Amino acid sequence: MIKTSKLGTHYQGNNSTIFNIWAPLKKDIKIHLLDTNKTYSLKKNTHGFFTETIDGIKPGTLYKFIIDDEVELPDIYSLSQPEGVHGPSEIIDESFKWDDFHYKAPFLEDYIIYELHTGTFSKESTFEGIIDNLEYLKNLGITAVEIMPVAQFPGKRNWGYDGVYPFAVQNSYGGLLGLKELVNACHKEGLAVILDVVYNHIGPEGNYFEAYGPYFTTKYNTPWGRAINFDGEFSDNVKEYFIQNALFYLFDCHIDALRLDAIHAILDTSVEPFLYKLAKRVKEKSIQLNKRKYLIAETNMNDRKIVSSPLIGGYGLDSLWNDDFHHAVHSYLTGEKDGYYMDYGSLAHIEKAVSNGFIYQGDYSTFFKRSQGTSSKNLISTNFVIFSQNHDQIGNRMLGERLNQLAGFKKAKLAAALTLLAPYIPLLYMGEEFACKNPFLYFIDHSDKELIEAVRKGRREEFSHFKWDTEPPDPYSVETFKKSMINVDAHLNKKEHKEMLTFYQALINTRKNILALKMLNKDNVKTICFEASNILFVERTYKSEIAYIIYNFSNKEREILLPFITGSYKKIFDSELLEFGGSNNLCINTFNSNGEYPLSIYQESVVIFQRE
Repeated sequence: MIKTSKLGTHYQGNNSTIFNIWAPLKKDIKIHLLDTNKTYSLKKNTHGFFTETIDGIKPGTLYKFIIDDEVELPDIYSLSQPEGVHGPSEIIDESFKWDDFHYKAPFLEDYIIYELHTGTFSKESTFEGIIDNLEYLKNLGITAVEIMPVAQFPGKRNWGYDGVYPFAVQNSYGGLLGLKELVNACHKEGLAVILDVVYNHIGPEGNYFEAYGPYFTTKYNTPWGRAINFDGEFSDNVKEYFIQNALFYLFDCHIDALRLDAIHAILDTSVEPFLYKLAKRVKEKSIQLNKRKYLIAETNMNDRKIVSSPLIGGYGLDSLWNDDFHHAVHSYLTGEKDGYYMDYGSLAHIEKAVSNGFIYQGDYSTFFKRSQGTSSKNLISTNFVIFSQNHDQIGNRMLGERLNQLAGFKKAKLAAALTLLAPYIPLLYMGEEFACKNPFLYFIDHSDKELIEAVRKGRREEFSHFKWDTEPPDPYSVETFKKSMINVDAHLNKKEHKEMLTFYQALINTRKNILALKMLNKDNVKTICFEASNILFVERTYKSEIAYIIYNFSNKEREILLPFITGSYKKIFDSELLEFGGSNNLCINTFNSNGEYPLSIYQESVVIFQRE
């Protein structure tokens, strides 16, 4: 058990600050106050923590730590880095006047997620810019806002996965106060907030962790640098650092859920792995405080253990990103078969993703050159977050193209319908709802010239699996960043973008108001794949309510014989409405069937019928 109180540096009020720093292999740590040039020694206990409460230190004070009288560095527990990743840390007052006490957090099954990047979502590139657009998101029908990582990173332009101060919120976004104001504002609008956190690596520039302690291991490597020491000597307190970081955001900052980045790169063979311990601690505190909190994993492993109960050997996380769904939809609609898309491309893949969750459930993967995945038969619908676009799948293309640019307007509508009408938690990526034409490119703002060149080289090598001949945009260029801003207002001045937005709003509204679509239970889903006709038939039920969704992916109008259908049905949604940018070649409004019914569906369209 960790023998320490709350980790880090915290202002206690009355010009008093407590310091609690773990550095088990160091002999001496002093705090250097830069404004007065005073130094104070911290006391080391038997568990490797240097602790002291010092009076006379007020918010706004800049400081660094002197380690063994050899090096002076910022605080890796820092809550504020006003001068960037190499500058001094800052004492801040963490108190905040919350007025979200009447906020009732939605259940996970009610999440409709909108993923955004703070720097490119609004022209301000700040949390305040997001707040100014909350009404837009509510009108769209979103119930949860997911923010890409905000831990302090080098410069002002970054996706966020190069963060090096997990507790310090990016200063150019608005810092910790700005994040709390955003969460507070979202909750006042009834919107949940999900924060993307990175526990699989620490960014390269401004990474001073090793100077404090054994935070890294030589046992493993990750695609982004040295692996974090989650299972070696001293790993208990490394785990505790990141667990406390999660608790900080969930409870101190009132965040509703965390999205854990690339957990397949969290390498831990210990008896109680980090992910298990994290889920356990979050659940314990959630029960204690009667707060609804969730952990959502990003992974490409198709491993049911991640969301299975600890009682049967699972980690106990709540949900995971299902890459299979995205890859199946993308490959089928675009025809792309390069890279990891080589394992996908048929309508049967989409059918399996819709009806079951995972596509690869122990099957051989040509891309991985091994068997991939486990069975998802016994997993529940809320164990899956699905999407047809996200920051990775757009931004990790060389030119950052979006699905509407690759597959066209009508197929992008079909992808949206697949995502929003499947019995899982849907995630939209900023701009897709109005068929944004601006790319989402990879960008950085490092100060190390060698690192900048290494990133440029790495981007070129990253696309080696794909047959893309052109050079990637320069990730260090300000223009690369500016091109990635979605510019909502500029797009919505044009007819086609308004039509796509109207389509998304109508889809979300239909999902929310039809119980057979709203209630998530993949066991109440039946699918039939007409591969030769490019038709997918989906039946979703809730008690006595039935909804039929028919997708025509063909570029021709098709007539199919609807199977096993009895009763009277009315149409409740048709993607070919003019207001959705459709052709007005509409499917019939009602029909009666005694068992089979011939139905004509216009090309590249989707219709929904409800039993009366």
